Amino acid sequence: MADSIQPSEGSQRGERDLDRRRRVRRGIVATLVGGTFWGLNGTVSKWLMDAYAIDPLWLVCLRELTACWLFLAAAAVTARGREQLRGVWRSPRDLLAILGVSLGAILFSQVAYLEAIDWTNSATATIMQSLGMVIVLGYVCVRMRRRPRRRELAGVGLALVGTYLVATGGNPGQLNLPAEGLGWGLACAAAAACLSILPAGPMARWGNFTVNGLAFLFSGVILAAVWRPWEHMPALDLTAVAVLAACVVVGTFGAYALYLQGVHDAGSMRASLLGTIEPVTATIATVVWLGTPFSPAEIVGFVLIIVMVYLTA
Repeated sequence: MADSIQPSEGSQRGERDLDRRRRVRRGIVATLVGGTFWGLNGTVSKWLMDAYAIDPLWLVCLRELTACWLFLAAAAVTARGREQLRGVWRSPRDLLAILGVSLGAILFSQVAYLEAIDWTNSATATIMQSLGMVIVLGYVCVRMRRRPRRRELAGVGLALVGTYLVATGGNPGQLNLPAEGLGWGLACAAAAACLSILPAGPMARWGNFTVNGLAFLFSGVILAAVWRPWEHMPALDLTAVAVLAACVVVGTFGAYALYLQGVHDAGSMRASLLGTIEPVTATIATVVWLGTPFSPAEIVGFVLIIVMVYLTA
């Protein structure tokens, strides 16, 4: 009888392993595609802001107040998602937490990222955004009451050297980036850290799509009420409208949805490593499409920051 059970157990174990490998492969593909979408979205946003004189805050309002409905619709597709959408409104404490996510993560990251792109370029902004890994590392060490590991300290050192090279072009006597670009780039890194830390709790209970949909909605409404985007309407043609639609559907909803699926299927560490496709894609697109030149020192700085991600992830 034991002999008859053994093959069945081995077969079940083999099926589980096969299913796990398929899920990981699916997560790897989703992460790479989502990261590519986000990297390209930065370059496209830069082109829109330059070609049509679009204010970054106007673009943030548009992306948040349109992408939020895509997230909420995605949540409503499944029975579990509909249950989460109904249930979250009966929890004032969780709604307050999502409001914190909308201000401290979504609004902060969207504004900082687009302002950094506006003052520099998509490659530099995306690279600077990667520095958020260092902040996350510090947060984890404090929370877990442990010292940084050797490879983590090496990553911090590479991040500092890489930032120096990107900011100065290797010449300590000059600032290669405008002061505003450097400031927004560092704010972008802080925002990326907030985006990695703040949503974790609410998402664990209410799901990625529900939390992102409501956070995007709250953030967009608050920004629109304060900044009034209808008073800053740019002159748009059909090309601009089509590109803006792609930014919302592909570059915002698609990038977030695919990356989050990748984190779920492939694991956070593997997704973080694969996420370095974002600055690589943004750099290539910036050079090929926009023709933005980079000095050898800046390229070295980019590489050092990407290596930092591998060491600290």
